[in-house]
Amino acid sequence: MHYMVVGHVYCDTCRVEFETKLSEPISGAVVKLECRNRTNEAITFQSPEIVADSHGDYHIIVEGDYEESDCDIALVRSPRADCSDPTEAWRKSRVVLTTFDGLSNKLRFANNLGFKKDIALPQCTRILKEMGYYELSQEDGDFELSQEDGDFTHSSEL
Repeated sequence: MHYMVVGHVYCDTCRVEFETKLSEPISGAVVKLECRNRTNEAITFQSPEIVADSHGDYHIIVEGDYEESDCDIALVRSPRADCSDPTEAWRKSRVVLTTFDGLSNKLRFANNLGFKKDIALPQCTRILKEMGYYELSQEDGDFELSQEDGDFTHSSEL
């Protein structure tokens, strides 16, 4: 069995750990796929380092079925000095590489992976407000977010 795993690497320009319309693809970002046996943690597959194209997209060809393994795409490094801190929530993504899960398609999509920009772009405040978020503080270039409809904690509750 052959699978093609595809994904995307971006620069989190607002440092919010999710993509916004200000996020930028990272050409030349490096990722790696690794599968480990669920029982003994032994490596069952390891790809070479894969470099993202000019749009931040990558694809990895995998041969074999990895029903007994957990497979993760992980960020390795960014070519951008100003955007090289792996985003905690999106530094790796699980992919299923078996047909025993009921999926017969050979194409597998990984969640997008992101590196944080050193300092958030100034226009992030406006974009986040447009998305329904508002700024609580901006310490060390990070935004702490809250949402007016109550889904997130307000600053008075922190």
